Order: sequence, then C-alpha cells, then structure tokens
Amino acid sequence: MSDDSPRIFVAYTGGTIGMRRSADGGYAPASGYLQERMRDIPAFQEEAVPAYDVYEFDPLLDSSNMTPAHWLQIAEVIQKKWDAYDGFLVVHGTDTMAFTASALSFMLDPLDKPVVLTGSQIPLAETRNDAQGNLLTSLLLLGAYSDRLPGVYLFFDDHLYRGNRTTKVNADAFAAFASPNFSPVGRVGINVEIDWSLIPDAGGPAPTPSVVELGTASVSAFRIFPGLDPDSLRNLLSPPVQGVVLECFGSGNAPDQNDAFLAALREATDRGVVIVAVTQPLRGTADLNLYATGHALQNAGVVSGFDITTEAALAKLYYLFEQGLPPDDVRALMQKNLRGELTPPEETPAELGKTRRRLAAYR
Repeated sequence: MSDDSPRIFVAYTGGTIGMRRSADGGYAPASGYLQERMRDIPAFQEEAVPAYDVYEFDPLLDSSNMTPAHWLQIAEVIQKKWDAYDGFLVVHGTDTMAFTASALSFMLDPLDKPVVLTGSQIPLAETRNDAQGNLLTSLLLLGAYSDRLPGVYLFFDDHLYRGNRTTKVNADAFAAFASPNFSPVGRVGINVEIDWSLIPDAGGPAPTPSVVELGTASVSAFRIFPGLDPDSLRNLLSPPVQGVVLECFGSGNAPDQNDAFLAALREATDRGVVIVAVTQPLRGTADLNLYATGHALQNAGVVSGFDITTEAALAKLYYLFEQGLPPDDVRALMQKNLRGELTPPEETPAELGKTRRRLAAYR
C-alpha cells in the first residue's frame, strides 16, 4: 500500500458488534474480541480495504451507559489522532448511536474529513449477522471518499445518513435507523451512490478541529400526552434546568385549553428556560405558526424546532449553552441551521453546504 493511501482510525467504544456469548448464553463485551474477529475474516484483509488501526475504549460500553463525558472521550481521541488519519470510524452500540452522532456534529469543528458511526444488531461473532457488512462497507466508504465527505455520518444497513438527522426506529430489524426528514446521503447496493448535493462543502483544508465539551448545561426532554399533569412539567422546568425539548403532537401542537400547562411554560420561559418544540411523529415539521394550538405555545415563549430530531435538539441545546449565550440568543439559534441538523422554512437541502459560513456569522 502506497504512502498516500487513506488510513482510517477506528474508535471502538463497545456495543453489540464486538460482543461474544458468555457462559450464561447472553452477549457481553470482550476486550480484543472485535479486533480478533476482524483479523480472522479474510474480507477485512482485502487490498481494497484501507489500512486501519483500532483503538479500544476501556472499559467497553453498552451504549445505554453513554453520557456526555463519554462523548467527550470520543471527540478528544479523534482530535488527538486527526493529523495522522484520513477518516474516522466510531464503532458504537445502536441504542444511543444517534445521540452520539448528533453530539459529535456539534462538538467537533471544523471538519474537513469524515467521521462515520456504525454498529450492528447481531455481533460479528455470529454466523448470520449485519456486523460484517456495516463495518466493512464503512471502511470502504472512508477509504474511497475520505477527501470528499466532511462531517459526521452514520452508516447502517447499506445507507449513509447525515449523523444529526438520524434516529433509531427499530430494535429488531437490520434497518435500525432512519433519517425521516432528510434523504440519505448515500445508498450502497451493486453500486455506491452518493448524493453530492447533500454533502456539505468543507471550504478547503481545515485545521485540527476544536472540541466543545457538552454536558455542563442542564437540559431535558418532555413528551406531551393526553391528560398530562401540569405539575409534572412544572417540576421538570424547575431550576437548574436551562433548556427543554418539548415533544409535541403533529406540527407542534399542544393542549391550548389547559391554562395550568401554558402557565408552567410561560413561568419557565420568563425565567430564561429555552423550550424548543419538536414533533412526535417521525416525519414532519414542528412549526408553531401553523395552528392556534401552536400559537398558544409560541405565546408562552416556546420556539419552533422545525424538522430537527429530539437527539439533535438536545445536543444543540447543550452546545449553545456551552457558548455562554443568553437565552434569547439560544432561542434564535435553535431555529437556525448550524450543522445541517434542521431545515428552517426559508432553507432547502441544497443550501446546507453553507453551514459553516452561517455558523460563523452567528458566533
């Protein structure tokens, strides 16, 4: 392999993909086992596969145990290895992979190289699995397009998604993830098809990305449901909370005849709590201008999150509060596209390549 061939850094954090059966028959993480299986499978040694090095986290984590502190560990090891590698693969459990993908998209900036997350529903150790395809194809994509895919992505079941547009939609199928409001940027079948109009413009070579630590702010999420007790919402909105993702009905609707509910929202926003409306349905936009019930939320100080996912909205709240911005600025920026995470009404997917310049203008 020539000196200028792409070299890929694999950050193995844990998850189903590298587990093996334990004595009681269940799956458990095993240090070194993923690397051992990759060495034993001839496909990973093929000439078409780029050179890669595996860094294993200690301890290996079930992704259900992921916290912002673990996001920071992942971001910092990527930053440390940035100059030595052409692309980065984060091997991760599926349960919170969309949260981590969203967080990394805000934590790492600027990005002129690809960071791809993948994992599997069945371990690589099993004869029938989705692990080999996800892992091998991720490496091949990174090797082939390391100089053309800036940003954070998630690859699963032959689809390459923008990382901060994803959510887990199925616990039992190989098609575990979807990007409900943004088309996949790539599909892998007989041919590899990349929609380059959906890939952000890196703007030329960039320096080693800085890392923004997330998790120092207090943010939360609340799902509206019929018959909700306003006191439960009021408790959630109590200090020290700074931001809340409000998962609404339909296009950003909520019970506008529940005065106590609206009063709890208004009391919180008057104190400076930033409340962002997202939609409970997988597809669609939370736009508080559409219906009277949305207007009631707007009058209580809630802002539209448009087509952002809950995962990305939480990461974005963390990120904006980390900048030390006042609540009014956070509210304004939650409605702007900073990392390709949402599409405000005046924007189209073709404009997402302007992400970096737009973010610089808002800082």
